[in-house]
Amino acid sequence: MSFFPKISFQYEVEEYLTKVFRNKELITALGTQEAENKYQSLLSHLSHPPGFTTVRVNTHLASVKYVKKLLFEEIQKQFKGLCVPVLEHPQLQDILLIPVIGPRRDLKKHASEVIVGAQCGYAVLRGAHVYVPGIVSTSGFVKAGDLVSVYSDIEGKCKRGAKEFDGVKVFVGNGISELSRSEIFSSTGPLKGLGIRMIEPVYLSPSFDNVLPSHLFLQNLPSAVVSHILNPQPGEKILDMCAAPGGKTTHLATLMHDQGEVIAMDKIANKVKKIKQNAELLQLNCIKAFCYDGTRALSVEKREDKQEGPPFLPESFDRILLDAPCSGMGQRPNMAYSSTLKEVTSYQPLQRKLFTVAVKLLKPGGVLVYSTCTITLSENEEQVAWALKTFPCLQLHPQEPHIGGEGMKGAGLSLDQLKLLQRFDPSAVTLQGMDINSLQDSREDDLISLANKDCIGFFIAKFIKSNSK
Repeated sequence: MSFFPKISFQYEVEEYLTKVFRNKELITALGTQEAENKYQSLLSHLSHPPGFTTVRVNTHLASVKYVKKLLFEEIQKQFKGLCVPVLEHPQLQDILLIPVIGPRRDLKKHASEVIVGAQCGYAVLRGAHVYVPGIVSTSGFVKAGDLVSVYSDIEGKCKRGAKEFDGVKVFVGNGISELSRSEIFSSTGPLKGLGIRMIEPVYLSPSFDNVLPSHLFLQNLPSAVVSHILNPQPGEKILDMCAAPGGKTTHLATLMHDQGEVIAMDKIANKVKKIKQNAELLQLNCIKAFCYDGTRALSVEKREDKQEGPPFLPESFDRILLDAPCSGMGQRPNMAYSSTLKEVTSYQPLQRKLFTVAVKLLKPGGVLVYSTCTITLSENEEQVAWALKTFPCLQLHPQEPHIGGEGMKGAGLSLDQLKLLQRFDPSAVTLQGMDINSLQDSREDDLISLANKDCIGFFIAKFIKSNSK
């Protein structure tokens, strides 16, 4: 039940992806028609938001039961008494799931229009209000207090300040303007703050603006799975190689009961600042964040004993998370992917550089978890095949919990190896909407099962290092 058009790609990227999802191994296993159906289904899913909002409870500060109660009350308030459940995930004890209601097809569109940037539009589809920096244009007569219809400029072609826009735009819901057009496009400088308060979004998800900020962390389901798979233990020394904005970093610290050391690295200073802010907000003290390029994190010379930060000596860490920079094609919703083929294919060599450093920094017997939020073979299964060939000391290891699907065929891995991998593939379920009636008729087990599949596209591999050679 597709509400939005399928995600669009640049021509070369589309050709590249078509070959990936029609590779010989896959066609042999599934047949041409089934492989094609799965690929087309994936393209439809990517343009729609996941079917559930996932939040991680900061169990360092409060119990899941306590936060669940507060969150249920908050959602009832936001949804004006509409009874939407808050579900506890049975395999991820710190995760709460909120079903998303929508798409709502009967919303009336208003004469006053507001055009927002694509990223802002996607955020609205996942529960956000519209903030002023996200607004690209408005109708000429918009005043504070007006009912407006909000559209997303998915191709980025609307000129800032325009009074009308006839390009490709996607309706994301209705709201009330908090400001007039002249205030939004004030010449005194960019305004901050709330621009449109959404009252009828196409997809009804709770807003988390200032909602239990030290108790909750908004996180995609597979992103939360990663930290459980790494399974850090109190007192260990952990490295999060590409850590910003700190969701997984803070999760690792929480799972360790804030005992031990979590080193977080990112090469962009503003992102490192965000990691530190998140650690402070969640009251986690074992995190040390550094602005550093992960490809250079291995020290070739002896370190001073008092040196805390990178570069590090070989075999310094008990466990390493490499949530690698990637092409990001698994993110949802995304209706128009703008990267070129050159950009898409640039990630594999970078990931291999980071992976090589990670292997050298890991202690014998240590755990390395590699993950991406993309759907390509080259950044996922091909990287696993390369790693196993390049580093004889690495062994693929079973993942716990294993709630996604197995790896995708096409990289020459055996069936047993594919079963050890975890690929979250949104096309694994039929694209379906959720209304309040179907929600109330659904069993909790069925909703959990749906949440495990109807999420972003994601990939996880877990390795254990057997020796120091």
